[in-house]
Amino acid sequence: MARPRLSRETPAAPPRAPRGTPLSDEEMARASVASWTPALEYAWDAGEAISRFLAGLRDGRILGVRCRACGRTVTPPRVFCELDFRPMDEWVELPDTGTINTFSICYITWDMKPLRRPQIPAVIEIDGTSPRGGFLHLIGGVRGRTVEEIRRQIAVGTPVRAVWKPAARRTGAITDILHFAPVKSHVRP
Repeated sequence: MARPRLSRETPAAPPRAPRGTPLSDEEMARASVASWTPALEYAWDAGEAISRFLAGLRDGRILGVRCRACGRTVTPPRVFCELDFRPMDEWVELPDTGTINTFSICYITWDMKPLRRPQIPAVIEIDGTSPRGGFLHLIGGVRGRTVEEIRRQIAVGTPVRAVWKPAARRTGAITDILHFAPVKSHVRP
């Protein structure tokens, strides 16, 4: 089989950083400026599996899917088993309890604003699902502000339960679960 012939030409040098000349205040004053509020309406389709999952949250239920070939049950659900390359077989309703798989104690928000009370994002393994799965949510109901105070109450493996919004305020979003709270006190020696 013939190999493709490679070019012996020297590739072009990458462009240098463009140089510009800043405008003076007088030039800026003459510049045309337009200002408007754009109408940026858009829609997003969550897809079959996540749409049903979100509808379940609105109803106060956590849904998952099961693959009979590999025996896994996962949530958030998906329509296709990525291990067996086949459609998932059945929907299952899962309990609203689980365990903390991993967590972090954050003193700043995603946009770098400091927090007086830290947030505790965690991956929750929902009971009835296969190990090492789960979804990201917040841990609440934990007193204390220091790492040491928080770590005396939670750890990897701490059992938790979903704390739901009141039914009338649910919208079919992951935030229909306000947070997960430790099921019982997990005081470390």
